[in-house]
Amino acid sequence: MADQNSTSDRDFESVLTSSDTSVAEFEDSHRGVVGTLQHVLHGNPTLVPVIVLVVAVLAFGLIAGDRFFTPFNLTLIMQQVSIIGILAAAQSLVIITAGIDLSVAAIMVLMSVISGKLAVELGVPAPLALLIGFAGGIGAGYMNGLLITKVKLPPFITTLGTWNIFFALNLWLSGAQSIRGQDIDATAPLLKFFGLSFTIGSARVTYGVLLMIVIFVVLWYVLNKTAWGRHVYMIGDDKEAAELAGIRTDRTLRQVYMLAGFICALAAWASIGRVGSISPQSFYEGNLESITAVVIGGISLFGGRGSIMGALFGALIVGVFQSGLRLAGVDVLWQVFAIGWLIIIAVAVDQWIRKVSA
Repeated sequence: MADQNSTSDRDFESVLTSSDTSVAEFEDSHRGVVGTLQHVLHGNPTLVPVIVLVVAVLAFGLIAGDRFFTPFNLTLIMQQVSIIGILAAAQSLVIITAGIDLSVAAIMVLMSVISGKLAVELGVPAPLALLIGFAGGIGAGYMNGLLITKVKLPPFITTLGTWNIFFALNLWLSGAQSIRGQDIDATAPLLKFFGLSFTIGSARVTYGVLLMIVIFVVLWYVLNKTAWGRHVYMIGDDKEAAELAGIRTDRTLRQVYMLAGFICALAAWASIGRVGSISPQSFYEGNLESITAVVIGGISLFGGRGSIMGALFGALIVGVFQSGLRLAGVDVLWQVFAIGWLIIIAVAVDQWIRKVSA
């Protein structure tokens, strides 16, 4: 009996020796160039807008010549995109949660009208008027968040409705009349602070541009280095899974919309300095332009993926295209045409990159 067991053990060992010892692999290691690029872009979504921005700058530099690379033109691009960039930062927070906010520009204009009416026409000290504007922005965001989390309305429908509400309030409070720059200078010059500028070499930079950069840096840190930021991404990726993980998703969503409203109020202050006056009908297309910057910046409309810095690059891409095409003598109509194709291509690239996780 012992001999039989010894013989069977030797037979078993001989079979093991001749068997395949390779480790099972569940990931295709032979992706090819296209597959490798797809995985790299999936892991680094901001890389796409960075590449597009660099290519666009080089291309328009060749087309428009030295005029494009002048410090004046480059800083002008930054100034032109500063307000839309700040709105895009607010929009990015919402889109990362798989929502959308069609009211960001209306909140911004409403808060500028409120601050202007208080400070210029009613004699309220400018700092207090601005604080009331900030509180109003937070309140408008809370209203959006409450309707979405408590009443369970879709974000698109909710913010489409509040966009109309805020726009109507703009016209009612202002009487459809603008507040002139001369009146602001005489009574509340602080409202135009972000229109002031300083020089770096031969370049002139406004404080509004600095505000935009600071907002993006702070949001990048919050979203990437804090637990709250990770919760925001988890909600956008899978809200039900986030709830099972113990995240209070509704409270976090309300906080996201409130923060977006506060950023819109900051944009309101910056817009007064950028335009030099307060108009209830300014930045009428700001909602769509902010979404354009977010989409071109590689933040997925399906939520849960993308870097907040991508929205900054997206806004800069739009600014570079508009400036380059203008210097090249292209009609405004075809500038809009080009931006439309940029949006379509950006969404198509996002869909292609998302197939990696499918």
